[in-house]
Amino acid sequence: MKLKRFLEIFGGIAVLFTLLPLVAIDYWWIRIFDYPHIQLTILTLTAIITFLVKFDIKRKEDYAFITILIACFVFQFIKIYPYTPFAGYEVLNSTTQAKEKKISIYTANVLQKNKKMEFLIAEIKKKDPDVMLFLETNLKWKNKITENLPSAYKYSIEAPLDNTYGMLLYSKFKLINPQIKFLVDDSIPSFQTKMVLNTNDTIQIYTIHPTPPMPQHNPSSTDRDAEMMKIANLSRKSKLPVLVFGDFNDVAWSATTSLFENVGELLDVRKGRGFYNTFNANSFLFRWPLDHIFISEEFRLAELKLGDDINSDHLPTFVTLTFEPEKAYEQKTEPASESELKRAKEQAEGIKKLDIDM
Repeated sequence: MKLKRFLEIFGGIAVLFTLLPLVAIDYWWIRIFDYPHIQLTILTLTAIITFLVKFDIKRKEDYAFITILIACFVFQFIKIYPYTPFAGYEVLNSTTQAKEKKISIYTANVLQKNKKMEFLIAEIKKKDPDVMLFLETNLKWKNKITENLPSAYKYSIEAPLDNTYGMLLYSKFKLINPQIKFLVDDSIPSFQTKMVLNTNDTIQIYTIHPTPPMPQHNPSSTDRDAEMMKIANLSRKSKLPVLVFGDFNDVAWSATTSLFENVGELLDVRKGRGFYNTFNANSFLFRWPLDHIFISEEFRLAELKLGDDINSDHLPTFVTLTFEPEKAYEQKTEPASESELKRAKEQAEGIKKLDIDM
């Protein structure tokens, strides 16, 4: 009976953790329950199987309990289903091997206090991507990276900071009108730039690293959500193909990231392929996807994988895309609904905006 009582208590906790993220409040202790959704789904399924195997279901209370638990599991699984192999690809596979149509991107939250910088340098040389984004980078990181930067990376945007929100971008492709933006806070940068591909096509790039809803960073998700929605609105209005990547400090299946994707008319390269959990790199059990790469419909996926361990609390992400605008209609995004646009506007408004043009 102790096991049954334990399962009943867990069932109550599972229901609570399932419903809390649905509450339209941006307090950190509400939003934090978005994160361990994979773990909660697995535990709920385990509880269901254990209850069915170990106990005879005779009482009405038992039927009610198992029904509620199954309903919780179904709801939980629906949220993460798009990232399982059971779902179809949102971003279709590349149909060309033409080198000039490829663009490879490497993103890494390096962990500012990380002393083993040589791990990242080795990764740069190994991956040799076209574009690299480094987060949590201060002046020491900037100096170390630039000292070891191959000459092919002729273009850059640099905003090294000591507050764990420094950002560095290096590119083999030409950057046009690169800008450092402070969309929500004068100490939290993001980048905006146009880029010219080998095909001579111009695309738009946005990179972000908003604050997480954690008491030591920000007691609410308001600033994070505002920055994401500002970028989503820019993406939707862009007349150029768009790439958005960085550490969003939000999981892929959250209501905020889903709204960001829909309003921005973007696609998630992971859907149908896996979770590609990046944080916490130091924990196998408690790990979820906080680092994201979103693309517009003109791009297709050639390769997606996590990078090697760089002694950070984040694992890097490496992706190779192909630029195939002639086939964009095959993965056309649906326009956001009026209610989604309204929600995005409400979340984006009321935040002080400061810009620096380079």
